[in-house]
Amino acid sequence: MLEVIEKLLILQDRDRKIMKVHEELVHIPHERSNIESKNEESKADLDRAKQNAHHLESQRKELELEVHAKKQLIEKYSVQQFQTKKNEEYRALAKEIETCKELIFGIENKELDLMEKIDTAQKEVKRVQSLAQETKKAADSRLADLAEREKNLRKEWETIKSDRENLAQAVEESIRGKYERLFKSKGGNVVVGIDHGVCGGCHMQLSRQTVVSCQAEQELVACINCSRLLYFTPDMNMATAD
Repeated sequence: MLEVIEKLLILQDRDRKIMKVHEELVHIPHERSNIESKNEESKADLDRAKQNAHHLESQRKELELEVHAKKQLIEKYSVQQFQTKKNEEYRALAKEIETCKELIFGIENKELDLMEKIDTAQKEVKRVQSLAQETKKAADSRLADLAEREKNLRKEWETIKSDRENLAQAVEESIRGKYERLFKSKGGNVVVGIDHGVCGGCHMQLSRQTVVSCQAEQELVACINCSRLLYFTPDMNMATAD
């Protein structure tokens, strides 16, 4: 194998690793956003559950005030009954008292219904609160792991980049320039092998002369179809096009 091919294969390996690390780093903010979003959704669920319980409790207190107001009216009408000497007024006040009692009965029934709803709502708050705590704990752990992974990836990125720069300097500038242009356009698959007489990049059949030239290891050989740089090793199949 040509020495320059060996150097390019090593360089290509580093560039692929750099590309892989870069892709992981780019994806990390998305992962972090998803984790934080789920945590916020959990908090919002808890807020809604608490608000519902609070709303029901407020309604119950309003009913209590209504009952209290009706009872005060009953006391007032009872005093007026005691003071009046007219039968007609007495009967009218008695009717008002009876109406208040009926209203109190209806309100207290509503209170009982509300008490059941409040009990259910409070249980729901506890359930959602427990879920929210579990979600936060899991989110904090995952965010910590993500931060550590990001730190390690950035460290790996710098190490590989430094190594890559040293390796790149060992390749002739014109060849390195051609390789780098191909790397940008071919998605990290530039230096490829020949197997069964086809290019390992575009998988098109190669001519016998191209395979023979590659096997001779006297010069760089490029695929006439995709321009990728070719190499050949003894373990590759020798079959070629006629």
